[in-house]
Amino acid sequence: MNQIVFELSGWLSLLGRFSLVLQLAVLAGLFVLSRLLFRHQRISPNSWRIVFTELAFLASLGLAFLVLQLVGMPAGLVFLAAELLAIWIGLEILRLLLRRYNDPEVVEAYFQRAVRPLFFVLGLMACLGKIDNLESFGNISLMRLFDQKFTIGDLGLLLTLPYFVVVLSELPSFLFGSTAARLMGMTPGNRKALELIIRYLLIGLGLVWMSSFVGLNGNAVAAMAGGLSVGLGFGIKEVFSNFVSGLWLLLEGSVRPGEILIVDGDACEVKNLGLRASTLLRPSDNAELVVPNQTFFTNTTTTFTGETKALRCSTVTVGADYKHEPDEVIALLVATAKANPRVLSAPPPKAFVANFGESAIDYELEFSMADPLTKGSIAKELRRAIWYAFRDNGIEMPYPQQVLHLASRPRPSQAQQRGTD
Repeated sequence: MNQIVFELSGWLSLLGRFSLVLQLAVLAGLFVLSRLLFRHQRISPNSWRIVFTELAFLASLGLAFLVLQLVGMPAGLVFLAAELLAIWIGLEILRLLLRRYNDPEVVEAYFQRAVRPLFFVLGLMACLGKIDNLESFGNISLMRLFDQKFTIGDLGLLLTLPYFVVVLSELPSFLFGSTAARLMGMTPGNRKALELIIRYLLIGLGLVWMSSFVGLNGNAVAAMAGGLSVGLGFGIKEVFSNFVSGLWLLLEGSVRPGEILIVDGDACEVKNLGLRASTLLRPSDNAELVVPNQTFFTNTTTTFTGETKALRCSTVTVGADYKHEPDEVIALLVATAKANPRVLSAPPPKAFVANFGESAIDYELEFSMADPLTKGSIAKELRRAIWYAFRDNGIEMPYPQQVLHLASRPRPSQAQQRGTD
């Protein structure tokens, strides 16, 4: 602890140097000046104009560096700021180019979660290394862990590397999955499954590399594995079970991203198969369902994308008056279904008499659709079209009605009337 305080006090004493304070003042002044010059211009972060404003700031840093060099003052910090800004401009140009040829949301998400945090960490380390020797500060020992010296540098790696291992593994898995899909003609579901498996593999290799980089030996890893097994047995058994279930589902291919499943009677699309749970989209109310992976592994699951997405639906029921001939009503229902462009012609739609009701004959219309997620919307369209078709062709849909027969009571005879009198 005393060594840490000594190092930090040395950094604070460096801030008293005139050359360092001058460079910091120059950087702050140029930054404020650039903001004042461009504050009236509303520049979108997705516009190329933002690159030109950053190039202007870079030019001002270059000019400040030359002026400090001419007057014989140190300018290492200004030069480092110019280098970092040049790298940042290069990343911005790369981001704008990737947005043009790829999904902008995917590009922005990756830059926000991976590229920019990594640039910030590396830039901070470069600035601290410019002020003082960062290696000596990182080698300060904090404790002994499993007979190994655990330093401040190891602590920093443990706090930052797991995040970047998880986030940075997304891009290589995406590129490998896209390439494999183009070369082998894989379906979108198979491609997403392959990407997820590759990402898990990269994360595992990254964590093993991180443990060796920190300096954990075989005995330490064995001890941690023993403690982890105890934790799995008591505390996080369900989490580990869901993780293994997700991997098994991917390898088996029974549940993969992009498939259509029936959950509580509603058709849902698998959007993501995560480490613990799967995210499903329910189009009926645009809700996202988070279902543990173990649910698909232990329970029966109904899918419509095992072989084909074509779905036969029999949910449209309508009643017609008894006075209309069934063949006429059936032909009209089939013609109405064929007129809908979202109803498949093969297999063709069909209608039949479902039941003889109290007030009407009940008919049922069956049809096929290309996507099970459109089941509800197509059924609504057909019900509306059937009403207009019945109206235009004189087919009545009677209201529920009941006929009451009142039993007539016999009139009393004259003798009975006299007796009552």
